[in-house]
Amino acid sequence: MIRFLDRHEAGRKLAQDLLRYADQRPAVFALPRGGVPIGYEIAKALRAPLDLILVRKIGVPFQPELAAGAVVDGDEPQVVLNPTVVEPLRLSEAFLKEETDRKLVEIEERRHAYLSGRSRVDPRGTTAIVADDGIATGATIKAALRAIRRREPARLVLAAPVAPPETVEALRQEVDAVHCLETPEFFMAIGIF
Repeated sequence: MIRFLDRHEAGRKLAQDLLRYADQRPAVFALPRGGVPIGYEIAKALRAPLDLILVRKIGVPFQPELAAGAVVDGDEPQVVLNPTVVEPLRLSEAFLKEETDRKLVEIEERRHAYLSGRSRVDPRGTTAIVADDGIATGATIKAALRAIRRREPARLVLAAPVAPPETVEALRQEVDAVHCLETPEFFMAIGIF
């Protein structure tokens, strides 16, 4: 099992695995905060532009870390709901809309704080590489992938140093390629790695 010194080291190791895209107009889209050092190292190695893709988890009442879904900013925000959470909890459309709207306000505040005055990188026609520091359930990364896919990259690549094997398999249908360095059977938390 690989353990990384920090996110920068994980990003450098992942970048080595992604060098095959260096001549395919790569553009890197990182999920803040943990994905930014990963994305930075990939973008540096591939000499590619780096942008942020801002995603917020839509939590459930009384347990905000449990993802009912996620929302990504953009001209047409992308919302992905997790039916295995939404249906058993009988979350109402009104609740989901209210939470989505609240998360979009947070996203806009973060975009202003992180990227004020900077234009977005257009993924159209590029090899868009979506990077995060790890994937647990896949709810937030799925929303990010769908938002980037909608902007018509030539190729969509998912890059993360660690994720459980079942999550990687579930996400393969969302992308053209997955690059994940470690897929432990007993996945506890991203921070362990």
